[in-house]
Amino acid sequence: MKFTLKSNFQPSGDQPEAIKSLEKGIKSGARDQVLLGVTGSGKTFTMANVIADLNMPTLIISHNKTLAGQLYQEMRDFFPDNAVSYFVSYYDYYQPEAYVPSSDTYIEKEATVNERIDKLRLQSTTNIMTRNDVIVVASVSCIYNIGDPREYGKYELPIYLGLKTDWKTLGEKLINMQYDRSDYEFSRGSFRVRGYTMDIYPAYQDVAYRIEFGIDSVTSITAFDPVSGKSVPETIGKTGIVIFPAKLYLVNQERYQNSEAQIRADLSHEYQTLKDQNKLVEAQRLMQRTNYDLETLKELGSVNGIENYSRYFDGRKPGERPYCLPDFFAHAYGNNWLCIIDESHMTVPQIRGMFNGDQARKRTLINYGFRLEAAIDNRPLKFDEFYDLIPKTIYVSATPNDWELEMAGDKVIEQLVRPTGIVDPEIEIRSSKNEIEDVIAEIKKRALIDERVLVTTLTKKTAEDLAGYLTEQGIRAKYLHSDVKTLERTDILDALRKNEFDCLIGVNLLREGLDLPEVTLVAILDADREGFLRSRVSLIQTMGRAARNIKGEVILYAENITPSMKQAIEEIARRRNYQLAYNKKLGINPETIIKPLREKIVENDADDLAWQGLEDKSTDGLMKLDASSLTPVDRVKWIKRLERDMKKLAESMQFESAIRLRDKIRELKEDTLQG
Repeated sequence: MKFTLKSNFQPSGDQPEAIKSLEKGIKSGARDQVLLGVTGSGKTFTMANVIADLNMPTLIISHNKTLAGQLYQEMRDFFPDNAVSYFVSYYDYYQPEAYVPSSDTYIEKEATVNERIDKLRLQSTTNIMTRNDVIVVASVSCIYNIGDPREYGKYELPIYLGLKTDWKTLGEKLINMQYDRSDYEFSRGSFRVRGYTMDIYPAYQDVAYRIEFGIDSVTSITAFDPVSGKSVPETIGKTGIVIFPAKLYLVNQERYQNSEAQIRADLSHEYQTLKDQNKLVEAQRLMQRTNYDLETLKELGSVNGIENYSRYFDGRKPGERPYCLPDFFAHAYGNNWLCIIDESHMTVPQIRGMFNGDQARKRTLINYGFRLEAAIDNRPLKFDEFYDLIPKTIYVSATPNDWELEMAGDKVIEQLVRPTGIVDPEIEIRSSKNEIEDVIAEIKKRALIDERVLVTTLTKKTAEDLAGYLTEQGIRAKYLHSDVKTLERTDILDALRKNEFDCLIGVNLLREGLDLPEVTLVAILDADREGFLRSRVSLIQTMGRAARNIKGEVILYAENITPSMKQAIEEIARRRNYQLAYNKKLGINPETIIKPLREKIVENDADDLAWQGLEDKSTDGLMKLDASSLTPVDRVKWIKRLERDMKKLAESMQFESAIRLRDKIRELKEDTLQG
């Protein structure tokens, strides 16, 4: 299937020349190219046109989840009929396994997996294995180990009319693919059996399948909505359906048995080595932990920390790199695919730095007997390994680094003109002595005419404190930083655009790529604090957030003009002069970018939606709820909310009300146990 770009616009400004140059470079075999595009020049639209014209499967890598989410939404809009996927870290919370020798503290791996993002990750690999019209928007987590694509492909389970099988045989295959049998709670990655009917809910989609069996074969396949149970119009056809695994990393019994001997041999050797070093505690610890993992793997096919044994299961040699998402592209498309590294001045250094940080933690675990030496090979790619894996690369940035420019050579394409004619914003420097009072005045002035403001601080705590202070001053303000959950970030940005609040405060997430045309002012606090967040590149990127509105302004709060400030101001002035001259030459009148609000990356689950209504209720309203109307999940949340309210009442000495809540909580807990 070919890529079909759908848009109400045609390339304009210097977009056509940029598209032509990039396509010419790829066709001529260019390994590296740079698209130096200013903020708001339509770099994403340029990228989309290149993908469509060349009809090449594409991996787009971003350095943070927020920008990746925005790119995913944009590409989904441009290519509604093609397979656009989203691949980022699926953890809402992640504490890696670690050991602190100085305090003899072992920290168990803890993680909270976001099932909706997990679905999107599995959807990405499934699309790659089954289609040619694929765009995957990923964060830098895509260079982490996810297993061998060849092994993943072996678990394809085709089901078609007339297939000679029964529900028991099919169920055993699904269990080997890490699907759960659950006859009561039908959720993603599970199946259920009722008589001669089996329902399968693939982990990577929102549609389930009902398989009906005759005496010895499949007689019917229908698609249905797993929530309502209603049939959905999906053409099954003679070829039937293909079910893919519920998890990216799988180990079957055959592979386990082939690997077990090597694991036990390495265990014996490393155990003896530790004993020879008089590390008796470490030796015993290694023996116990590894034996436990092996027994669990044998019985269940998976274990917490299974990735630490990936070298054995993948058949890799010591030191050999792991498999990652780019390997899926290489497996499916050979060298005929494209990698676009967005905001490359940030993304490339992140990819470079991920290996070293991971190795130091792993080495400590190995030295103290928590893991076998093989755990060191469960890692992200080294940069050279990543670079060798990518056949064709376009680096996209308004401020590319020297390395990218050097690799591209003469393949540096500038895109300085915005299709709307908007020029780079004017910059004003103000004293930082009364910066908060001044910012408040600027926000209030713009709020009266429905304009929005971005404010950048140097720390997360400052962002949170400032948001709280502004709220106390009657300003509708929110903060955004890396601790905000992945899917909530796009919700916050959408709320800003909808005028649900006036000011967004952030640290580093407000730098690159955010598409917020309603913003007319970017205020940079402590602009003269030279460093990573106030470097030339950071300042240019942050100031660019004001370049999507004709009223865009930038205020730098500083007492001194640092070298970084001077360089950033001069570069913005250079671009502004070029843009003004271009507009004058062609008689262009600048217009503010108008962009519709896009659909969410994923819709909230039914349980989440139900609870949102409960969360808004008062304590009295919660007391009057009918427990039978709630799902078990919502009932647990209901009890926790009442417990929280009870403690608040007790702290404020409203003991009678607190006792009333206590009795209600006891009643609910008893009903839950009896149910």
